[in-house]
Amino acid sequence: MKRKHSKHQSSQAYMLKGTLDIARSGLGYVVIADGSGDVLVRPDSFNNALHGDTVRVKVFKEHPVTGKKEGKITEVVSRYRTEFIGVLQVSAKAAFFIADTDKPMPDFYIPFDKLNGAKNKDHVSVRLVRWNAEDKKPIGEVISVINEEDINNMAMQEIIAENGFSLSFTDEAVKESRQLNGDITEKEIKKRKDFRDVLTFTIDPVDAKDFDDAISIKKIKKDIYQIGVHIADVSHFVKEGSALDEEAYTRATSVYLPDRVNPMLPENISNVLCSLRPKEDKYTFSAVFEMNTKAEVKNMWIGRTIIHSDHRFTYEDVQQVIENSEGLYKDEILLLNGIAQKMRRQRFKNGAINFSSQEVRFKLDEHGKPIGIVIKESKEAHQLIEEFMLLANRTVAKYVSDIRASTKDVAFPYRVHDEPDKEKLMPFVEFSRKFGHKFNMSSPEKIAASFNQLLKDVEGKPEQHVLEQLGIRTMAKAAYKTENIGHYGLGFEDYCHFTSPIRRYPDVMVHRIVASCLKKKPIEDKKMDEKCAHCSERERAAMDAERAGNKYKQVEFMQQFLGEEFEAVISGVARFGFWAETVEHKCEGLISIQDLNNFDEFRHIESDYSLVGRRSGKQFRMGDKVTIRVVAANLDKRQLDYEWVNNNASGADRKTRKQKKKNKK
Repeated sequence: MKRKHSKHQSSQAYMLKGTLDIARSGLGYVVIADGSGDVLVRPDSFNNALHGDTVRVKVFKEHPVTGKKEGKITEVVSRYRTEFIGVLQVSAKAAFFIADTDKPMPDFYIPFDKLNGAKNKDHVSVRLVRWNAEDKKPIGEVISVINEEDINNMAMQEIIAENGFSLSFTDEAVKESRQLNGDITEKEIKKRKDFRDVLTFTIDPVDAKDFDDAISIKKIKKDIYQIGVHIADVSHFVKEGSALDEEAYTRATSVYLPDRVNPMLPENISNVLCSLRPKEDKYTFSAVFEMNTKAEVKNMWIGRTIIHSDHRFTYEDVQQVIENSEGLYKDEILLLNGIAQKMRRQRFKNGAINFSSQEVRFKLDEHGKPIGIVIKESKEAHQLIEEFMLLANRTVAKYVSDIRASTKDVAFPYRVHDEPDKEKLMPFVEFSRKFGHKFNMSSPEKIAASFNQLLKDVEGKPEQHVLEQLGIRTMAKAAYKTENIGHYGLGFEDYCHFTSPIRRYPDVMVHRIVASCLKKKPIEDKKMDEKCAHCSERERAAMDAERAGNKYKQVEFMQQFLGEEFEAVISGVARFGFWAETVEHKCEGLISIQDLNNFDEFRHIESDYSLVGRRSGKQFRMGDKVTIRVVAANLDKRQLDYEWVNNNASGADRKTRKQKKKNKK
């Protein structure tokens, strides 16, 4: 089969837009979003671009047969990151900053008046201030000096920075946040529905510092209750186009690491002005429902409100009330929980998929060092809040969708989740069959039902965690888009994010659009597609940072167990080895193929998620239980290395293997 000739010949230069990926070799590749092929860029053609930057590249060479392209960067459209961590070098004549990174990048020139008290050889965080065509080097300023004894703090800051999130807010954003007035005025109250005399409370984690949602409840008549979902009115304070708004959009999300939050908004907004703290009047944006105890919505209203939270509950508080039928506001909590559980059952009946992956939390000492691991379960208290937030989100999305259908197109950031790709799903279906599970692939609805049956059947079994995780990986990823394709995983035709504007920028956009629709003047935003793509990308970056933070803590925690053996479950398989997660701690490490080759030569069976010994027939498959020994815990690489313990080997054989490994070292 002959290759098609590219429409662009080597003599015709043209422009493309993409993301610069710099390899360790120093060569760069501009990755084009539409998948049309990477563009090779040599270091002398970077034109002041850094790794991860969005750039425009001029393609001046393209092979007519292979389609391989080479180009030169002409413009940096946007910086991926502007803050870096590294070491300062200060002499009598100049100061320079060398970043800690495995990606080639130039040193920064730091003017003496921008050292902010930092000295030679200090470990510092630095912000890129300017790098124009006339500048020989990037020019930076020191944000803060990092105490090298506080290795944990330095590691967490590096994780945040390497994923493109700023460690500090701009001076303009901080200044604006401090100037904001949180006073409750009569003029503003008149524009809102007043819920201050209605029983209202928040339910959050015990360590939460910001409360962006509250629930109110009031009996209207026999078996009809007014239930309000009240959300912090961030858009009342953060005005579009302000420095605060630009900063929030750039971040697009808060980042949650094991020992800290890197917030989307300054503390004065997230923890004070917009936090729905108890015993304080607060401005909110609300979805209010008239419902019966069968969880049927009889009426609904959306609009701006003012509330007064009567109490701050933790999830643990509410769970105790649910389990013991005793405690503050027990009648209201039990009623809300009964309605929430009915909504939950109905949601799964309508096609939502009941994924419930385990969440691991670290117990930390005062220095951030992990001293224990807690596996968090989703209990009815969590589900109570979840179901009412889902109800608010889908109701708001449907409200806007109805406006789009009846009048004019409104640019709106839907939260969408595509149906599964049957081809990508087949390996998982075949794998789950080995555990006795059947899948009906005749329709998306039948696939969802099959998933739910599988998840019900595996509950409490050794393979539960692996099948849940593998099932999640085979699904499409949720994202923000203006095209409303529905949310397959939740089983909703209309869905958006409305309930967390303190920590997610799409929720702020939704509030603004809904406000404009309520005024009968829908916002026309021609950049909404671009904004959705940006928020989706930043969400993925935040998830990468959170995974890296958790991995760092896992490695730090497991350092104390070097040489010890644990029961584990195989959680991933590749040609170079397999990953195993300890049953006790949920800490994942790699068992390399080199280690396994001491026992047999193994081949990778991709369709079976397994490694199989050529001579012995020994099989390592996802979900299998194995015994592992912790052999290395590398904090710099955030990597745990385990070795497989052959429990069938004789004591002498195991002793010989240990001696061989000792000799190699």
